[in-house]
Amino acid sequence: MSRLPTYFLSHGGGPWPYMKDELGGRFDKLEASLIELRRELGDRPRAVLMVSGHWETPEFAVSSAARPSMVYDYHGFPEHTYRIQYGAPGSPELAARVQALLQDGGLVCRSDDSRGFDHGTFSLMKPLYPDADMPVVQLSLKADLDPQTHIRAGKLLAPLRDDGVVIVGSGLSYHNLRRFGAGAAEPSRAFDAWLQETLIASPPEKRLERLIDWESAPSARAAHPREDHLLPLMAAVGAAAEEPAACIYHEDAFMGSITASSFRFGAM
Repeated sequence: MSRLPTYFLSHGGGPWPYMKDELGGRFDKLEASLIELRRELGDRPRAVLMVSGHWETPEFAVSSAARPSMVYDYHGFPEHTYRIQYGAPGSPELAARVQALLQDGGLVCRSDDSRGFDHGTFSLMKPLYPDADMPVVQLSLKADLDPQTHIRAGKLLAPLRDDGVVIVGSGLSYHNLRRFGAGAAEPSRAFDAWLQETLIASPPEKRLERLIDWESAPSARAAHPREDHLLPLMAAVGAAAEEPAACIYHEDAFMGSITASSFRFGAM
């Protein structure tokens, strides 16, 4: 089996795949990119490891339930979105391997058999695997949100790529809930341009240096007042070593005015 790529995917807003009637095509471009990703991956993956921007723990934690529950971690959405069931299986075996790889590399990681799928996971998995037949394991962010630690975690998890596991960082390339609308246009554009230069145009060593020092990027804190939706990128890049990046989704008017992107690391 060939080595699988890793990904940083912008996961959109709330439970959007379950709100198509209400949203009127607003997420069509993002959805199309996920459907294309599934087509490109074909039948190579045997499981997904999702590094979720919606789960933080004091030390790393990995979801280990065989049948994960659901986490409705959003507010103000239609009533039916609090009854969503995305019934994909978990994988206690993969969870144990994730825990072992991190712990053998000197990072604390606990097993959590009660954690369910949050919307950073099921909002992506629904378009990717609508039949909910792909096993999914979630990895939390470490709550200190240190870029180097998450890059290191990604490096330790890289062997999973040779065993049919797709490592996905789920976040958003722009995430400032207080600055949506017209005010998001310039900071999201500036930060996205920096991301493109950092991930695609920079050599591997420089790529890591720039990511570790991401707060120096143009509009960094305007784009990410808190970096929970950016840190999954660090794990995806860490697991990709020196492999090249490609932008697989880009939109200049996401949610009306936001520039948003998703990236692949490694060859298809």
